[in-house]
Amino acid sequence: MTIKPDQILSIDDIEDNLILVKRILETQGYEVESATSGKMALAKIAAAEPDLILLDISMPEMDGYEVTKRIRNNANLSYIPILLITGCDEASAVEGLDAGADDFIRKPFDIEELLARVRSLLRLKHSIDDQKRMLRQREDFVSRLTHDLRTPLVAADRMLNIFLQETFCPLSTEMKQAITTMIRSNHNLITMVNTLLEVYRFEDGKKTLNIGLCNLTTILSEIVTELQPLATEKNLTLKLNTQELNQLDTEKQPGTIRGDELELRRIFSNIIGNAIKFTDVGSVEISIAESTNPDENQVIVKVVDTGYGIAIEDQKRIFERFRQGKHKRSGSGLGLHLTNLLVQAHKGKIEVNSQPGKGSTFTVKLPKS
Repeated sequence: MTIKPDQILSIDDIEDNLILVKRILETQGYEVESATSGKMALAKIAAAEPDLILLDISMPEMDGYEVTKRIRNNANLSYIPILLITGCDEASAVEGLDAGADDFIRKPFDIEELLARVRSLLRLKHSIDDQKRMLRQREDFVSRLTHDLRTPLVAADRMLNIFLQETFCPLSTEMKQAITTMIRSNHNLITMVNTLLEVYRFEDGKKTLNIGLCNLTTILSEIVTELQPLATEKNLTLKLNTQELNQLDTEKQPGTIRGDELELRRIFSNIIGNAIKFTDVGSVEISIAESTNPDENQVIVKVVDTGYGIAIEDQKRIFERFRQGKHKRSGSGLGLHLTNLLVQAHKGKIEVNSQPGKGSTFTVKLPKS
């Protein structure tokens, strides 16, 4: 297997400088492309990204600073290290570094120093590319794994329910309890796998929202009804407070936003479900209101519980992927990460305020339009 030589783009408005740099680098086995202007360089980069850019600062029309800024501001480009070549003072080199360049060398340069800086920046480039490649491979593996896991879990769920219905034979009370426990555990696994799939769909840019008018009061009311048995099982009070909305003009459709109803259900089911999960005594209260600030025009949903609370250091990173709490009931660390992604996709914001031992308040703010 032949190793492809590194591609270097040399940019300078003086032909003799380009010829000299090209000759030096090609003797070391690098492939070198040349550009005599910033505009030509940007066109070449757009057509085929090099592994390294050697860039002269002093050029007419578009100088090295502007070229550097345009490269760094182009989100479609992967990381390309930039080595500035300058005959100016140290201040100009600092300005270039601030613009986004990675290193600089002064004219007239020493050939060995130039080659050393080239090797250093190429090592950095390859290291970053390798890390990104490994990350993509890991994410592809997890994505395929979750797809493969979901099929047998769903099949097992169906079969367990068939057993529970005594389709094949009568079951003792102990057997029914055991199968019910297995079904609940299986549901937890399916939820975890589904959440992981949704996270990767979002991060891979393959998730689209089906936007329409959504009444959050209706959505929250249905979620509370669905989760009421879990609260009742723990002797918790589960309440939805719509008092503030009820005082608003109905013609303005209070509590109604534009969003994806399915994903909005996922957001609030996860937050309210977590509140019940981490509360053993007291209550979980959900309130819905609209901002009193006319400039904000948003719906505000708060979920307040009297549970264990969240440590201050954990609150800062609670929405990160795979960020698990310290509590023994903490899950995969994906639920709140997905919730945050969904809220952001709706151009909203989610916040948490908590005191250990006193409970937590999750606040979701969503724009009405």
